Amino acid sequence: MKEKKQLLHCLFLLLLPVLIQAGVEDEVVPGIQELYRLDWLPRFKQSVEVGSVSSYDRSGGNDDGFSGKYSSIRKEDGGLVLADLKGPGCIYRIWTPTPTDDWMAFFFDGEKTPRIRIRFRDLFTTNQPPFLHPISGSGAGGFYSYYPIAFRKSCKILMESDRVQFYQIHYALYPEKARIRTYDPEFNPEQAAHMERARGLWESAGKDISPSCVSPGEAIRIMKAREILAPGKTVELFDITQPGRIAGLRLKPADNLADKDRSILIKMTWDNQETPAVYCPVGDFFGASWGEPAIRSFLLGTIDNEDYIYFPMPFEWSARIELVSEADGGDPFEVQAELAFSASPRTTGEGIFCALWRRENPTVMGKPFTFLDFRGKGHLVGCMLQAQGLEPGSTPFFEGDDQTWIDGKLAIHGTGSEDFFNGGWYDVPDRWEERRSFPVSGCLDYKKHLGRSAGYRFMLGDAYAFRDSILHVIEHAPERNDLATDYCAVAFYYSKDHPTPISGLDPPEGRKTADFSSFKFTPGWNIPIHAFSFRNVTLEKRTETLDGEELRFFSMKAGGDDIFGPPFVAFDFDIPQSGRYQVSMEAIIGPYQGIVRMFRDESPLGAPVDLYSKIRKKGGLLHLGSLTLQKGSNTLYFKLVGKNPDAAGMGFNPVSFIFTKEE
Repeated sequence: MKEKKQLLHCLFLLLLPVLIQAGVEDEVVPGIQELYRLDWLPRFKQSVEVGSVSSYDRSGGNDDGFSGKYSSIRKEDGGLVLADLKGPGCIYRIWTPTPTDDWMAFFFDGEKTPRIRIRFRDLFTTNQPPFLHPISGSGAGGFYSYYPIAFRKSCKILMESDRVQFYQIHYALYPEKARIRTYDPEFNPEQAAHMERARGLWESAGKDISPSCVSPGEAIRIMKAREILAPGKTVELFDITQPGRIAGLRLKPADNLADKDRSILIKMTWDNQETPAVYCPVGDFFGASWGEPAIRSFLLGTIDNEDYIYFPMPFEWSARIELVSEADGGDPFEVQAELAFSASPRTTGEGIFCALWRRENPTVMGKPFTFLDFRGKGHLVGCMLQAQGLEPGSTPFFEGDDQTWIDGKLAIHGTGSEDFFNGGWYDVPDRWEERRSFPVSGCLDYKKHLGRSAGYRFMLGDAYAFRDSILHVIEHAPERNDLATDYCAVAFYYSKDHPTPISGLDPPEGRKTADFSSFKFTPGWNIPIHAFSFRNVTLEKRTETLDGEELRFFSMKAGGDDIFGPPFVAFDFDIPQSGRYQVSMEAIIGPYQGIVRMFRDESPLGAPVDLYSKIRKKGGLLHLGSLTLQKGSNTLYFKLVGKNPDAAGMGFNPVSFIFTKEE
């Protein structure tokens, strides 16, 4: 067997110059093919500059588009100029959470007539070619278009309006010799074919797309492994001792691998280097959210309890993939793995695939969280972030902007944390409020009561290419990074040289997810209402300032009994862990408030709570009762069972519900 491996190795050495030459001839053409030619992804970018134009607040504040003050580079007759780029170049991404019906005009190469004139909203609503689903789309509060818009000499974008709010335009500029032709509004059959291939790939979440990760027509061999992973042990899934590349990897069972302790690590080592290129908790690597599988992108994610990744991973001589368990208990379980392998080795024009896991708990006051700080040549192709405040019930840290210095220059400045992940308006109903997956981005999780928000974004044509260095960070507060938080992230990138991590992997105790023993729901924002009285009740959400504090609260007013008894409202509470909980409440007390009592299964839980007070104000912590709850959604009823003799009404104005786990 050893002699056979040596013979295969010699044959690949003889074929290496031919394979390298074949890769050189298959030149990367900036534009639409980058949306589906995943085999191009490891190749170093030919761009001379990567950058963006956005509405971020140049003063360092948080007005990143609210007023529109920073939402253009100048005003001209006919509207506002959003970008004025000099080519050759290509616009790879346009994003906004505030589309309008105003006309947007794209002027190319100094022409007086726009080649594209489209309503801003129609860039994303997928009904106007070439801005078609899923290359363009919307979700989680954001609107995005990834259709590449190339220009030979210049591209000016004019909004025919006197006001614009939030936007980001991501672009790359190329050398004069680059094979770039200015956008042509008339699609020829070849362009149409490229578009259909891209759309098909972007709709392939969970499917085997390994053929897209190798050159067209290249043979792929499937390797399989089954190993028993026991606590405290390491298993070697694959040990390849010949040149080639990994075109895809699948692992299961995903729910066993994505543990909240982050105690199981995935380790990938290329060419027998001392430093692994990938060494991070396996759940986080595949897009878990606080220990639960979450992502369903076509590039990476989990479907049907199986993890998958389709980033090409080329190597020169060898590849080794291991799972390392640092668990201190639990039962062994079987891991099933499937690997798609191609015999095409890494070329001199390609980088090695790396994944860096980092956590700051707490983040450093006054300094943004760092995704990646790297010296050398390469390109960033993805980020996943799990962000948690140190107190439950609020997520203001997600106001922070992403910022990227490329080769020492500030190249990209975002407008808000969810904006970087193509979302918008966190903590707003039907926007960034729940787990949502789209082809290259999405919301990993949003749970305000746990102080959690998380997102992911993968990059193809819009990859952040660097020649000497990259520093990619994100703020953890609206301004000045003055909110201490728990940030945990994975950065995916290709590099010319093997990675030098900015810090070693945290020990097991430092990797565990932090669960609150007490957490807070705020009904004045977005707790789901399960049911309320059929009659004699009005509901609303209000904001009021009492004793100098601005309060947002839920307001219920009752004018009499319901047909089934006392007036009521029921909320659904998302409980992170099963157990027995003490339920308390912060509420407004005053002359018009009633007596409230908590119920479940028509049984009272705890004593009635009288909300009457001569003066309207926010009351102290009020205990409602204790009960056993299951992980997931739990419905509790709150009934106005009467009123104080001195009360003038039967109101119920809860500001927050606090659940505290009993030992």
